[in-house]
Amino acid sequence: MSETSMNINNEGTATTTERSDDVVLSVKHVGKYFRLPTEQATGLKQAFINWTKGIKGYKEQHVLHDINFDVHRGDFFGIVGRNGSGKSTLLKIISGIYVPDGGSVEVNGTLVPFIELGVGFNPELTGRENVYLNGALFGFSHDEIAAMYDDIVEFAELEEFMDQKLKNYSSGMQVRLAFSVAIKAQGDILVLDEVLAVGDEAFQRKCDDYFTKVKKDPNKTVILVTHSMDSVKKYCNKAILIKDGDIIVNGSKEDAANRYTLENLKAEAKKRDEEKKDDDGYAEGLNSRCPILRINPQTSLVCKSSDTFRFDVEYDFNEDTDFYLAIALHDLRRGGVAYDTGSKTLKMKKRGHQTVHYEMPLNVFNNGDFRLVASLRTPSVANPKSTDMVAFTNDANSCAFVIRDGRNREYALLSDRAIEITQIA
Repeated sequence: MSETSMNINNEGTATTTERSDDVVLSVKHVGKYFRLPTEQATGLKQAFINWTKGIKGYKEQHVLHDINFDVHRGDFFGIVGRNGSGKSTLLKIISGIYVPDGGSVEVNGTLVPFIELGVGFNPELTGRENVYLNGALFGFSHDEIAAMYDDIVEFAELEEFMDQKLKNYSSGMQVRLAFSVAIKAQGDILVLDEVLAVGDEAFQRKCDDYFTKVKKDPNKTVILVTHSMDSVKKYCNKAILIKDGDIIVNGSKEDAANRYTLENLKAEAKKRDEEKKDDDGYAEGLNSRCPILRINPQTSLVCKSSDTFRFDVEYDFNEDTDFYLAIALHDLRRGGVAYDTGSKTLKMKKRGHQTVHYEMPLNVFNNGDFRLVASLRTPSVANPKSTDMVAFTNDANSCAFVIRDGRNREYALLSDRAIEITQIA
């Protein structure tokens, strides 16, 4: 069955083509850059001088490079990436707000963009008038909006307030109305930017039920930009991950979510190069006695429970005394200490700038976010059975990693393979 589609190219012109497959959005070789002013000419003479010297007065910031992907009818398609990766720019190109500087975007059907809450709403108009105004901005006729109106109002739960001016609505009511207009509009493709957690808890449950239903509809297509990997794994069947304007994962939602987590962990590790120094020039937790103490991962930071996590502890300590390393595993998701070497504090054998190697099995843990921290300790003078801390790893010098395993549960720390409660009578 052949259908009509619209193609927006880098000249901003739209052409119609005939399509015979189920691709509802096709992004081909899309690129986008912005010109950022560096200096401005104060007059015609200065502008001429700048021109003769080849001074442009701006620099080009390339936000997207040769982006390619297809979205099929019925997809719940995720677009993820760290802040500044280019995903929001891509979404605005898909929605027709920006024109690509290269390549083309082909949309096959009615696309309803929902990029910012309440865009296009007028506070001086009533809720009813704003529904018609917003629907018109989405490209629907008056009769089409009238056919959707009851569903929109019912979903927003604002039947008693639709003839009041929007400026008298609470922020929560405005959010519910704007969101309801977008998701209940009878479009073929719904584009959402970081808006799954809107409204109060009850409204969020309603939204969750709606997206669960939409996910099963083979004729509804949703494109979701989000920082929530839980949402990606829960709703999406496909996803892409954008980094510095390039797609680095295309297709698998699990790969995209796990790689996104890995990119976050790598960004956190970069803090080592930007550590805040104290008055003596040492990073937090370090000092002249121990100027170096850090944990360096030796395996992937995204692990399965079947993996063994290997890491190195690097230290620099030269005092002629016994000294030890204490290592603890913090549970970042649930809080608290998941494991601590405790009385098994690890005695070091070599002084100076050294690296020691460790490994830790992960089979007892459910999915979670964890951080390994270490402290260097010496025997306590006041209490021979205890130790005194000389230095410790700060957030940048510690090691964060995650466990993502389809066999695991998300809630409890220990997996069913580690502990099980059985009835004995």
